[in-house]
Amino acid sequence: MPEGHTIHRLAQDYAAAFLGTEPQVTSPQGKFSDAAALLDHAELTHTEAHGKHLFLGFRESTWIHIHLGLFGKVNFGATPAPPPTDTVRLRLANNTSYVDLRGPTTCALITDTEKQAIHARLGPDPLRQDADPTTAYTRISRSRTTIAALLMDQKVIAGVGNVYRAEVLFRHGIDPYRLGRDITPTEWTALWTDLVALMREGVRNNRIDTVRPEHTPEAMGRPPRVDDHGGEVYVYRRANLPCHLCGGEIRTADLAARNLFWCQACQAD
Repeated sequence: MPEGHTIHRLAQDYAAAFLGTEPQVTSPQGKFSDAAALLDHAELTHTEAHGKHLFLGFRESTWIHIHLGLFGKVNFGATPAPPPTDTVRLRLANNTSYVDLRGPTTCALITDTEKQAIHARLGPDPLRQDADPTTAYTRISRSRTTIAALLMDQKVIAGVGNVYRAEVLFRHGIDPYRLGRDITPTEWTALWTDLVALMREGVRNNRIDTVRPEHTPEAMGRPPRVDDHGGEVYVYRRANLPCHLCGGEIRTADLAARNLFWCQACQAD
């Protein structure tokens, strides 16, 4: 499932291609046809992301709510657009660009009130200007749940997925099995600040890189990572490989229905 930086990047890409224009809106697959007909050639006025939720705003108060889930894909291209396949749930097209949405968990027409209800149930998003990290820490500091599970709980903090969870805990030497109530205010401030920086870089580069400059392949004289899921990382999907810092074996386990990765030596606290 895409992490929050991908959704914020999509909001920027939709804005760059369609904001202020009146695109043709269609649903070749047919599952969104009625809503598409209502929005066809309406002005796209806003694009916005909150965690893993994408919102496309039309006519100031009508929104398309998109959640990609595990299988959703978005593909941009230049017009003239090729004939769509019957897997395209939503296509936007104008004189210069088109974009196809396939396989989302959610693609729904919602009102502004319904949109606000979605925001209300989500935790603060490190990539949003209105994010309040103290809201997340209030829940974390009272919880007997592990910090690794809490970081994946979108009601606690929105947009963090499996990669950022593993990597930010490693970068701060925090045992993923520590309970939320044992995370100090200083540690939480450092985690949040780092997530903001890492995820902003993810938006800029459209991929996840989490290693510090002194730990890049060039700096360490090691081979670069070869993986379809992103750039240089410390522990994510590196199970049984040596830690870049201590040389110990990276461990993996199931936690919160996802694979957790960590270095037991570097994350002993």
